Amino acid sequence: MGSAVLGARDLTGCEHRLALDSAARADGTAAAQLESPDALRRIEAATAHRRDVIAMLQRLQAERGVSVVAIDDSLPHRERVARTLTACAEGADWIFRAALPTDHEAGRRGHAEALIRHGDGYLPLIVVNHRVTTQSKADRDPAEPVTVRTSSLDQWRPTPDPARSVRGNKRDAMRLAQLAAMLSGLGYAPARDRAHWTGGVIGVDADCILVVPLGPLMSDYDEVFARRRAVADGSVPTRPRRINECRSCDWWPSCEQELIAVDDVSLVVGGNGTDALAEAGITTVAQLAEYRGDPPEDWSGHTSFLDAVVQANCLRANVPLVRRLERPQVRRADVEVDVDMESYGERGAYLWGTLLTDNVTGAPAVYRPFVTWDPLPTTDEGHAFGRFWKWLMECRDAAHEAGKTFAAYCYSQQAENRWLRGSADRFAGIPGVPSREDVDAFIASSEWVDVYEAVNANFICPNGKGLKRIAPVAGFAWSDPEASGEASMDWYQAAVGLDGALLDPSQRDRLLRYNEDDVQATKVLREWLSSDRILQLPTVDDLLR
Repeated sequence: MGSAVLGARDLTGCEHRLALDSAARADGTAAAQLESPDALRRIEAATAHRRDVIAMLQRLQAERGVSVVAIDDSLPHRERVARTLTACAEGADWIFRAALPTDHEAGRRGHAEALIRHGDGYLPLIVVNHRVTTQSKADRDPAEPVTVRTSSLDQWRPTPDPARSVRGNKRDAMRLAQLAAMLSGLGYAPARDRAHWTGGVIGVDADCILVVPLGPLMSDYDEVFARRRAVADGSVPTRPRRINECRSCDWWPSCEQELIAVDDVSLVVGGNGTDALAEAGITTVAQLAEYRGDPPEDWSGHTSFLDAVVQANCLRANVPLVRRLERPQVRRADVEVDVDMESYGERGAYLWGTLLTDNVTGAPAVYRPFVTWDPLPTTDEGHAFGRFWKWLMECRDAAHEAGKTFAAYCYSQQAENRWLRGSADRFAGIPGVPSREDVDAFIASSEWVDVYEAVNANFICPNGKGLKRIAPVAGFAWSDPEASGEASMDWYQAAVGLDGALLDPSQRDRLLRYNEDDVQATKVLREWLSSDRILQLPTVDDLLR
């Protein structure tokens, strides 16, 4: 067996990245990994969330009067391990910030936010900063067996939970499986029979513990672990392939050059779609661009096969956008409101920006922001949302009363819809805040238009479908050269002095300009979509002739 020691992060994601990282460590050339500002924010948010949840759990256990050991995470690793093992040996009911000894022979390392005493062993509990459950569908058949189990936060009491559905996360599952295997090696397995091993995870909502059955996962874990360790030891060869993870990987610049040099088809088709293409003898962008015929038998790419062929031709011809239809279409109205929401992670939505256009009167479009500068989380978020919703409905009602058609637009409604629904739920009772039923009715109506969906229906987009990718093709440019969702997080921190950041009120104006540019970009894009200028772009047939 090789000498690689793997953490939970090594068990998922890109195998080639693992191989490169391991080789760099082995030959002493590994450099410190510099996290992007966006990654640092996620790490800081996750750390704060874990700290808050652990503090809450400790309070709950103190109220119950059970034996609790909290490990000081500022201590050296060896000391934290010693204190964790002592607590296990003494049978503590809950052990917080548990550090397990690195198992060099088996090749495992790991830590848990908590260990919960269970019989003769311990259950691993982890805390994550993403959602692990969602509400079950309203039309769920009550006769359908309930497979989801959750536990209250105060003590381990797994109970069937018909109100929730699981949002699967492979990294969480692999981390829990690894911790269970390590506990077993120490003589503290979650249960005597591996088939009955379980673990727990608390998500961003921190309203329950999701019970994760580990027994059915262990065979998959064993297989994944063995292969990943072989990759890290260099006994399983890997090669670069473009996937979503590449966007945040330090190795991407060198991997990209390798892929370009061989014209690798993953430059167009990411993920597992490349495997199906390889089976059909298609390994280069040129081969895919020239291919005509039915998709490969096992094609399961994230996009249609025709789109993949078109994207390959776009890459070779440097074409930014291709029309699916002879005449692209997007819903238009007499009175139009473009909407863009700004949020800060999971803390809340602090700004709803709007741009009102009356195509009947021809009056200049007017930008109106509905914002709170109280640091999130804050109830003033609900007041800002209530003002926004009241104004939007007044615009709609006024248009109807004047005999005009009305439409409100956003770009990629998933984010807006989430905060529309979430704000209605969280701030019920605040003036202007609608009921959840009213929000759902509006979202389902033809008057709420997702311009992203219109782009997806009308075009093949080889360079991505994000607003900042597509709007420039329509002729729009952001006024701030640093404008991005990532940068806006930094601006917001300074704008409100969040978490001790140096207060800089000028960043509020910067955020408002950025938000106004976003709604202007949506307006420019949809107007371009319905203009004759769009006919300058090639169609699919043009490109494949």
